[in-house]
Amino acid sequence: MTLDPNQAAGAQDAAQTAERGRQVRKAALASTVGTTIEWYDYFLYGTAAALVFPEVFFPSSSHYVGTLESFATYFVGFAARPIGAAIFGHWGDRIGRKATLIITLVLMGLSTTLIGFLPGAATWGVAAPLVLVLLRVVQGIAVGGEWSGSVLLSMEWGDQRRRGLMGSWPQLGVASGLILGTGFLTLVSTGTSETAFVSWGWRIPFLCSLVLVAVGLYIRLQILETPMFAKLVEEKAVQKAPVLEVIKRHPKEIVLSALLRMSEQMPFYVVTAFVLAYLTDDQHGYSNDFVLVGTLVAAAIEFVLLPFFGHLSDVVGRKRVYMTGAAIMGVWGFVYFAMLDSGVGWVVFLALALGLVPHAMQYGPQGALIAESFPTSLRYGGAGLGYQLASVVAGGPAALIATFLIHQFGTGYAVAAYIAVAAVITLAACAAITDYSRSDITDDATYART
Repeated sequence: MTLDPNQAAGAQDAAQTAERGRQVRKAALASTVGTTIEWYDYFLYGTAAALVFPEVFFPSSSHYVGTLESFATYFVGFAARPIGAAIFGHWGDRIGRKATLIITLVLMGLSTTLIGFLPGAATWGVAAPLVLVLLRVVQGIAVGGEWSGSVLLSMEWGDQRRRGLMGSWPQLGVASGLILGTGFLTLVSTGTSETAFVSWGWRIPFLCSLVLVAVGLYIRLQILETPMFAKLVEEKAVQKAPVLEVIKRHPKEIVLSALLRMSEQMPFYVVTAFVLAYLTDDQHGYSNDFVLVGTLVAAAIEFVLLPFFGHLSDVVGRKRVYMTGAAIMGVWGFVYFAMLDSGVGWVVFLALALGLVPHAMQYGPQGALIAESFPTSLRYGGAGLGYQLASVVAGGPAALIATFLIHQFGTGYAVAAYIAVAAVITLAACAAITDYSRSDITDDATYART
């Protein structure tokens, strides 16, 4: 039986629609799994920096100084993230999203695995923390190039009326990476003695990174380049120096993208990294396992909320959801530390469990909010730079500043005030940025008109 031309065209359209649907699902999966692995590696370091690294790499320092030194090595990873955003932003807008994301995944996995093999200061002396810093820099460069590519891979493949939801899938990698990283460390911590955990137990989750990277590579190799970038190549509209071009043409959007992250990124690292050191000190006396399990519950709750708030931003607009989350975060810091300092175990655990809810209100729609601010030809570099520059002023120094504020003022309310200031900055930046929730982002002329 021979199909007439109309039937043949209909069958071809149906096949193309089905194939596109498969690619959308593959892109969402590849983005989520890839970012999960990247953040698993990254959060392993943060948790270990709070619980183990002061003793392993800075054994001659006091608890306070050792914690500061450990969080300082944590910070260098954040300082390296804008460098990674610039390097991989250039290539992501030159050769495509897929190839760039494969390189970032391999870099992150190798550096994390090598940290697992790294001898402590008792064996290597001063060389141990120096190599630790170097590997942390590589981690920062890798994750600096990962985020924007993952968001674009999902968002540029998906239904353009649901960009908030599609952009939220890679954000799940933060919650799931935190669950995997913290969960694995918790499992090892509870399954070994304290001495064994500090001596060798903490290394096991780092070494397992290679297995996760192999899984991530297999998934990412199955996907095609995004239609938006493929169209750029077809039209020969790829920029020769996209990062320089986006800095020249969209400096306002880069700066505002960084500042609107203040009340999202900084409190996140207070809640997931600093609080581990805060609650396990001599004054509070909670066990590592207690805090780790509370953090795990918080990550699980956020995992559910991220796509919800991403979808909500498609319905009511990105800025409305984001600014509501920022306003709640400004108040939540005071409630959070009041609960942590209550001395009542279940109240402290409840604070830990709910700690990331205001963060989810911002992080869910954030991928789309930032990525939509840049045209397709400059989107990888522009979104990456805006997102990662916040690491230098928000996430990177968060644990260091929080540790200093507690030492200086002796109260968690000093950190809460720090969070409130960050919320004010975010609200101002978000009010100033253009909301493209309802715009056609496939057309670069959209940005020429604003």
